[in-house]
Amino acid sequence: MPVFVIPYPTIDPVLVELGPFAVRWYALAYIAGILLGWWYIRRLVQTDRLWGPLSRPSPAAIDDFVLWATIGIVVGGRLGFVLFYNFDYYLAHPAEALALWEGGMSFHGGFLGVVIAMILFARSRGIATWTLFDLAGAATPIGLFFGRIANFINGELWGRPTDVSWGMKFPTWNSQTQEWIYFGTEVVRHPSQLYEAALEGLMLFLVLRLLTHHFRTLKRPGLTAGAFAAGYGIARIVGEQFRMPDVQIGFLTGGLTMGMLLSIPMILAGAWAIWRALSRPAPTEAEGSADAGRK
Repeated sequence: MPVFVIPYPTIDPVLVELGPFAVRWYALAYIAGILLGWWYIRRLVQTDRLWGPLSRPSPAAIDDFVLWATIGIVVGGRLGFVLFYNFDYYLAHPAEALALWEGGMSFHGGFLGVVIAMILFARSRGIATWTLFDLAGAATPIGLFFGRIANFINGELWGRPTDVSWGMKFPTWNSQTQEWIYFGTEVVRHPSQLYEAALEGLMLFLVLRLLTHHFRTLKRPGLTAGAFAAGYGIARIVGEQFRMPDVQIGFLTGGLTMGMLLSIPMILAGAWAIWRALSRPAPTEAEGSADAGRK
């Protein structure tokens, strides 16, 4: 038993409710992540010193891309959750797969959705695909941070039992009675949502910021995107050491979780993208002016 247990700040998952209309913290996290990510990418493309001779999308193109990215996040995130985490349930209740307001999003599914959206958008606008990957990778930790904070507010994705002094007792939100409920013995757990907010959000953002602004990795297409993919995969696997696996899946063979399993391909893909970027010569002035049409 820990010497000191931090009380869970029981925040109502619904910020504002007017009749059938409800504004949830989880929805606000997505909105904040998308809007701040959009703002940050605009700042990146407007900072000339980060690019050298390399061509990059215009701020107007980034404005147009936001809608594509949002669709990719929502559709991919929900589809990933349905397929990766609860397929049997949604196979039996297909209509509930559309109930986004009830929660259930997968980062890995959202990641694939955004990758597809970026490829389609880049081809339709004549933008270099790898450069768009780099921009999205640099900004994504912002959304990850807010998403994990929303997981904490929702009292979901609990950590594993622990005896550390900063452990918490997580209740369950009862949407019928609109109150938090503790069931039986209150188990002290890691606040793993906050760990992941720090690792996948804050720390990964700072690492990528150092790469783009100090080492100028945006000049090497694919390098920032590879660092993001590999960095996220590593951060997620570390975070999974403190997080309970989804109850409908449990632990996989060898003590792996679904989050770990889905992160391994991201690390491999990120490592390949880094190798690809570093093995190619840096763009020259002539190559940079022609780069906008490359895919």
